[in-house]
Amino acid sequence: MEKREVIIIGSGPAGHTAALYTSRANLKPLVIEGHEPGGQLTTTTDVENFPGFPEGIMGPDLMVKMKAQAQRFGAEYLTSMVVEINLSKRPFVMKTEDGKEFEAQTVILATGASAKYLGLPNEKELIGKGVSGCATCDGFFYRNKVVHVVGGGDTAMEEANFLTRFASKVYLVHRRDSLRASKPMQDRVFNNPKIEMVWNSQVVEIIADATGVTAIKVENTKDGTITERQTDGLFMGIGHTPNTAFLNGQLSLDSNGYIQTKSGHPDTSVSGVFACGDVQDPYYRQAISAAGSGCMAAIRAERFLEEHQA
Repeated sequence: MEKREVIIIGSGPAGHTAALYTSRANLKPLVIEGHEPGGQLTTTTDVENFPGFPEGIMGPDLMVKMKAQAQRFGAEYLTSMVVEINLSKRPFVMKTEDGKEFEAQTVILATGASAKYLGLPNEKELIGKGVSGCATCDGFFYRNKVVHVVGGGDTAMEEANFLTRFASKVYLVHRRDSLRASKPMQDRVFNNPKIEMVWNSQVVEIIADATGVTAIKVENTKDGTITERQTDGLFMGIGHTPNTAFLNGQLSLDSNGYIQTKSGHPDTSVSGVFACGDVQDPYYRQAISAAGSGCMAAIRAERFLEEHQA
């Protein structure tokens, strides 16, 4: 069984930053990066809001650079998934899908949260080409364009309102005739002249050409009629799923499954286990905030190890 001072699970901006800081502290971290190294940013095209890149940078390119920087200082990466983990005592023990076992004195969880999608046939291949799960990430690219948002909760309301800063028109598609969002969020949508509701409707097909999304087909949930609607973009406002299932309830989670951390710190309910990035952040969900929390988790892990030296 391989023994480590620090094991980082996840490899988005939070995981890479935690790897950079712990490797510079000579802790020789192992990053178990999962099946999608780089996380959600690998499905993003231009990233224009990450400091240090005035001309912007492609999401996958940013992740490659962050990984290379951590590797420069000695971080090791393993492309695998953690399928079992025991957090009941230190050292923590985990097993990957290929049967490898590891012991870790500290664990940093940076597994992120996955945007929910509709499951339509060409949906995933059109991410970054007109389909998006993040208005704050991609809204800028839809200046003076027409977009549709799917959903009826607070997430959809937030996405729709944010998009009106750029888009000429925002249509909010909901399968019922009433919203489940909070009253203040509903009021903001109903009072925004750029937003128009498409009630009792669900998206059943995305139409695209070589340039990306051009239209969607929408089915009326009451009479089954299908109409085609022209659009430049389709945003998913149906929430995110934090990647915490593999923990099997060993950490305190909130009602939506996000890891609960102590106020202002990355500490979890288990001493020596730290969380950073979107897996513990349902509010900001930005690359820069994830990276910052990765730094915090790394520093806490370093100090925890100093405090608990045998």
